[in-house]
Amino acid sequence: MSVTLWRHHLFPLLGVFAAFIFAAILCGLLLQFLGLDWTFRYLGIPGAALILISFVYSLRKRKFIKSGNAKALLAFHEWTATLGSLIVLIHSGRHVHSLLPWFASIAMCVNVISGFVGKSLLKHSRQRVQREKDNLQKKGLSEEEIEQRLLWDAVALDAMGKWRKVHIPIFIIFVFLAVGHIVSTFVFRNVP
Repeated sequence: MSVTLWRHHLFPLLGVFAAFIFAAILCGLLLQFLGLDWTFRYLGIPGAALILISFVYSLRKRKFIKSGNAKALLAFHEWTATLGSLIVLIHSGRHVHSLLPWFASIAMCVNVISGFVGKSLLKHSRQRVQREKDNLQKKGLSEEEIEQRLLWDAVALDAMGKWRKVHIPIFIIFVFLAVGHIVSTFVFRNVP
């Protein structure tokens, strides 16, 4: 891999994810320090609610909802899903003895990473295609010639736009594990 790829793309993504994990650990420690560690048990509820609310964007994108600015809803999706995942991750710090919540947390973190990666890849690809288009326009090429030269870049950009084909199945695995955790919590709530 090139140094530029690491410096401009992978290190920032790793930094964002490390900050996400660090924020969860720091919030958990702060809650413990303040004597509020009893709240860990209940943080899963608002975290899951935020993740569910983030689906407004997906519903709009698939035209189940007709109103709303898609770009604003995407930003809303990113913030609510990330904040909800952070809260759920803080909640999962309480479940050090159970495998199912940890598997759900790992699936959630992988989903968060795939969201960060997808956002970064699409942004980088769009910027690259736009720069190339601007350069070709400066050289005086016609729109048809520019379109011809950028055809494969546009195909690659479209292919990157399909990263959701990875993001959504990971999310489904997370949902399956989270629902299993929630059901088991109710089934075994009176077991010492």
